[in-house]
Amino acid sequence: MSTIVGIIKALNSGVKHLAVKRFTLRYPEEKLKFVGDGYQYDPVSGVAIAGYKGRHMLFHDKCTGCQLCAIACEGVAEAIGMVKVDNKWKQNKKAILPQIDYGKCVFCGLCVDACPFYALYMTNDYELSSFTKESLIYTPAQLAVKAHMNQDVQIAISKRGASHSAELPAPLKKALPPAQPQLESKLKETQEDKEKADDKGDTHG
Repeated sequence: MSTIVGIIKALNSGVKHLAVKRFTLRYPEEKLKFVGDGYQYDPVSGVAIAGYKGRHMLFHDKCTGCQLCAIACEGVAEAIGMVKVDNKWKQNKKAILPQIDYGKCVFCGLCVDACPFYALYMTNDYELSSFTKESLIYTPAQLAVKAHMNQDVQIAISKRGASHSAELPAPLKKALPPAQPQLESKLKETQEDKEKADDKGDTHG
């Protein structure tokens, strides 16, 4: 009797899955789209902006070389090291910038949280595989290159299960707009306040 019940359950499960759409991507020809931007953090409001935690993007003109990202990484992955670069910036007189070893990085986002100058955020770039350990170490110049992902497949969820569709579902078209412009405007306000404070200091001096 138990054998018959088991066979019936197995057949029932098989029949149910016949009506479910297959969720298979022909990777790397087909790549999954992500709604919204990468993971970011607003240090002014203390609010994290949800997004995919992939390869980092580094803005050289915003980094001050404070090393807070490297300090945040200590004891977690120790993947960030500060290196000297040839260029110099007004806000970074030491000319040191972070480089990241993706052979060690766990993509926790703590370095992004620690940056008070909006210099780091995480992109949707997840293709970081390599044949050598050395090529997993991304220099400041490599981190400054914005990721360009050919994402042509979107997840679609229905009563028949999850499947993939090239068209973005209507409810998601308005969801999670790119957060970088929001951070850019807040950064501009912060820089303007800092410049005003510096001007006042020079006047008093």
